[in-house]
Amino acid sequence: MSDTIEKIKCLIVGSGPAGYTAAIYAARADMKPVMYTGLQMGGQLTTTTEVDNFPGYPNGTDGTAMMEDLKNQAERFGTEVRFGMATAVNFSKEIGGVHRVTIDGVTELEAETVIISTGATARYLGLESEERLKGGGVSACATCDGFFYKGQDVIVVGAGDTAAEEATYLSNICSKVTMLVRKDYMRASKAMQHRVSKTENISVLYNTEIDEVLGDSVVVGVRAVNNQTQEKIEIPATGLFIAIGHTPNTTLFKDVLDMDEAGYLITKGKSTKTNLPGVFAAGDVQDKEYRQAVTAAGTGCMAALDAERYLGTLE
Repeated sequence: MSDTIEKIKCLIVGSGPAGYTAAIYAARADMKPVMYTGLQMGGQLTTTTEVDNFPGYPNGTDGTAMMEDLKNQAERFGTEVRFGMATAVNFSKEIGGVHRVTIDGVTELEAETVIISTGATARYLGLESEERLKGGGVSACATCDGFFYKGQDVIVVGAGDTAAEEATYLSNICSKVTMLVRKDYMRASKAMQHRVSKTENISVLYNTEIDEVLGDSVVVGVRAVNNQTQEKIEIPATGLFIAIGHTPNTTLFKDVLDMDEAGYLITKGKSTKTNLPGVFAAGDVQDKEYRQAVTAAGTGCMAALDAERYLGTLE
């Protein structure tokens, strides 16, 4: 540990739309925020090639460029953006207490308020071809990217409510949606299963897994295998949507902050307050319902306002 401990009024852990928006509002409130971006500066959105649904970009943009815009805006108001990762926390349970955070296992900080915006990580299948074609037709968000496949054939992998929701959403945009389900049944709720079965342009292949995603620079289809008969088939498609869930990046806060059974941080009511005073959560780390850049940005704004009001009660 360093000998001198830096004292910070508002520490933001994690970047992305939530973190950068929190930084903009915190900086304008003269809270002199310091942000540690995490290893993926800009978060999940930097893996998205095109962003067409974020307000203020009439001609669209790409995820990396948008995150750079938000970062520059946060810095313009005085946010200090640093590359680094929180590796340990010691949060106070007392109102007005000091929250200690260790960065990269070396640097210890003391913060009056902490805004957590570490996000969530989409689960993928782990195929080399899948990794190679991310941004070239492989996506983990139909709401984000479905528009680009209007009138085309797409594939959804998954068997839960998320997969069923993604498939029905895509069915209104795309010509044909093929769902690949690893087992011989769907885990989705009965209501969602009925919705899928009643949608004419959705077909479901059970006991089916992807062997390889086909295409050089863009997806042209998949080679799938029946895990009962070992029969392989090729399914033409221009888009592949992986809907097997997300993992919130909250391991660091286990047994420290309240979280649900899936690991998402629990916030109080309509606020961003966690169970500890002065600690707030924004973005996908506490939102498993919407997971959109614009909603993450909204909660980032809320977190900064909550932190400002919290500090106001201490004066």
